[in-house]
Amino acid sequence: MRFHFKPAPEPNDVFPQQTRQMKKRSLWGDALLRVLKSKTSCIGLCIIIILTLTAIFAPLIATHSPTGQDIVNRYQSPSAEHWLGTDELGRDIFSRIVYGTRISIQIGVIAVGIAMIIGVLIGSIAGYFGRWIDQIFMRIIDIMMAFPSILLAIALVAVLGPSLTNAMIAVGIVGIPQFARIVRSAVLSVKQTEYIEASKAIGGKHGRILFLHVLPNCTAPMIVQATLSIGTAILDAAGLSFLGLGAQPPTPEWGAMLTDGRAAIQNAPWVVAFPGLAIFFVVLGFNLFGDGLRDALDPRLKA
Repeated sequence: MRFHFKPAPEPNDVFPQQTRQMKKRSLWGDALLRVLKSKTSCIGLCIIIILTLTAIFAPLIATHSPTGQDIVNRYQSPSAEHWLGTDELGRDIFSRIVYGTRISIQIGVIAVGIAMIIGVLIGSIAGYFGRWIDQIFMRIIDIMMAFPSILLAIALVAVLGPSLTNAMIAVGIVGIPQFARIVRSAVLSVKQTEYIEASKAIGGKHGRILFLHVLPNCTAPMIVQATLSIGTAILDAAGLSFLGLGAQPPTPEWGAMLTDGRAAIQNAPWVVAFPGLAIFFVVLGFNLFGDGLRDALDPRLKA
């Protein structure tokens, strides 16, 4: 009697279709697929898309001028003419919220851009070179993190002067420590890998190694932190505007709208309720999407 033994199939032969799909998908393609499979991430992404479209097509969506005054119809309740009512000067709240979406997204992008550029630069230099450079940069970051973010932002705006531009700069400076520490930790782990050591061995310059080999492998935590920081930046800027240190009248900024309407919160609650809900949804959208993106880019959670 003869026995015929078939060789064990290779893993690629057992699941050929799945293997081909895994080979075709890159890290970012796989992360995008994981984000789209998450319900919370999709909800956050939908909110962000709606807000972005609202900001782009604000002149077409708004029913009135955001700064047009109608004193006769001040404090009008929501109606067919004014969907969300009017404020103390008779301005249409719905139109002001729609145009305020542009300002809020602008605040988030610019403030996070400032924090990301400076924080990535500080964190990458400190993590790559180490020693006394790392000690100096990290002690400065520790001093900044010792202050509550909103108090540090208030102090910076008090020095620079109350305006929307200065509020964005202050919020951006306040966000630098988070990016610096995250990038530093990522650089410390990446610079120990073999290909970085090989680049140093063949005489690669530090700048080339840092910006072409180290930082590209630290993009995942930077993107996640940027997404989560946009909601925080919008919330901080709204707080500064609420205190009168951010956007100045008649700019249709949501925090400033809360300040203008707090005197009539009992008689006309819609004046503060709708801008507050707008802030809530924009922060919720970016936080949900950022959480889903963090889970998607975490290799420990990858099946």
